[in-house]
Amino acid sequence: MKQNIDNSSFSLLPDAGGYDPIEDRLRANVRATIEAMFEEELADFLGRLRYGRGNERAKGYRHGHRDRQLTGTFGTETVRVPRARIENEAGKITEWRSKALPRYQRLTKKAEALIAAVYLAGTNTRRVKRALFGLFEGAVSKDVVSRAWRKVKVDWDAWSTRNLAEEDIVRLILDGTVIKTRLDRKATNISVLAAIGVRRDGQKVLLSIRNMGGESTAAWGSFLADLDARGLPRPEFVIVDGAPGLEAALVALWGEDLPIQRCTVRQPPQSARPRAQAPA
Repeated sequence: MKQNIDNSSFSLLPDAGGYDPIEDRLRANVRATIEAMFEEELADFLGRLRYGRGNERAKGYRHGHRDRQLTGTFGTETVRVPRARIENEAGKITEWRSKALPRYQRLTKKAEALIAAVYLAGTNTRRVKRALFGLFEGAVSKDVVSRAWRKVKVDWDAWSTRNLAEEDIVRLILDGTVIKTRLDRKATNISVLAAIGVRRDGQKVLLSIRNMGGESTAAWGSFLADLDARGLPRPEFVIVDGAPGLEAALVALWGEDLPIQRCTVRQPPQSARPRAQAPA
């Protein structure tokens, strides 16, 4: 069953107010990546103090974190920066200063755009490491970038494959969008498919967001098959933007009696897209 609805307020990545689960997920990914970079930067510094030549007597001690508020693509964000005290051979104590933080502050919007893009582009490890090292070059080493990325990729993979059987989803919102950014010094168009579920209590939750290379029936079929394999129950109805590949894939998975609502009024969202031309 299909019907058209005029729903100008619906948007996958709304530029108006209200809760946006995709933007919320990207903000969390950006924050986790940056915080992991700071943690690994400090770990690398303390390790060099311990084993480095010429300052064997110097010592470093972690002592908590401090919050820093930075304004970027997604507005004001709070990140936790680790703290450490450094004691030299004369016993003088100074505060450790991150080299990555000032660079991130200068390039906050470009950095956030790049980090969001590498998640959406697909987490090709070599490509991501090159992009992040290019962003923080001169502040952190390639080893720091590698360790930080391994840490956040584990969390991202866990989120991307989590079981959905317990999600009480009654409505499913499906859409695709193209995001323009720069990776490896090249302009890149990322075709992303996304699924937002609406729980029985009205709460929105991002179920999946993946780069599938387009919106063909095969792409949507693979995307939906992943949701089904992870236990997502058949929703009571689905909202789509009218893409023929999507509707065909929905019918193939859940049958022709699935209620489908088609949005007829759509405005391309802007605020949550990582549009900045970030250097790789």
